[in-house]
Amino acid sequence: MVSIAILAGGQSRRMGRDKAFLEVGGLPIMARVLAQVEPLSNDVFISTNSPEKYAQFGLRLVADVCPLQAVLGGIYSALAAARYHHLLVVACDMPFLQADLLQHLIDLAPTADAVVPLLKASRPEVLHAVYSKRCLPAIRVCLQNNRLRVIDMFAEITVRYVERDEIAKFDPNFYSFINLNTPADWQRAQALAGKLS
Repeated sequence: MVSIAILAGGQSRRMGRDKAFLEVGGLPIMARVLAQVEPLSNDVFISTNSPEKYAQFGLRLVADVCPLQAVLGGIYSALAAARYHHLLVVACDMPFLQADLLQHLIDLAPTADAVVPLLKASRPEVLHAVYSKRCLPAIRVCLQNNRLRVIDMFAEITVRYVERDEIAKFDPNFYSFINLNTPADWQRAQALAGKLS
């Protein structure tokens, strides 16, 4: 089994409003994310420093142990709180997650300390990945040294990259990795949801 954390800690500055509650295809993005991940684990929780916003979902809410340490700090806090040894991390602004692809990443979890999709050579998808608790010491060192990129810890752990051809077997259009940062992104996602419905 794995735990699953939905990271909902961004500031949404470019969007101007909380991305998790934007509607895509008639549903808030958070509801779309939950529909894909809840069948995969009995330990699904939301990583957030604004628990009042997310209490409505009836899930465990986990705050950052060390706030203001970017995504890496959120992953660290979620890993520490996970009930299982492996943790699937997804972002709250990814409306087209595919459960089959997520299950594939979960199935690969025992093969490395982290299982990370790699669509482009220099851009691992760190918020659509599985991490083990063996990553905690490496993350702790990075945080202590103010190295806040998730990839900063990769030199200290074993990483199983899942590359394009392997991803395409489950998500040939790579829609899983669409995330929303701007109003234009939101418009495109709404248009895509309309085509897919």
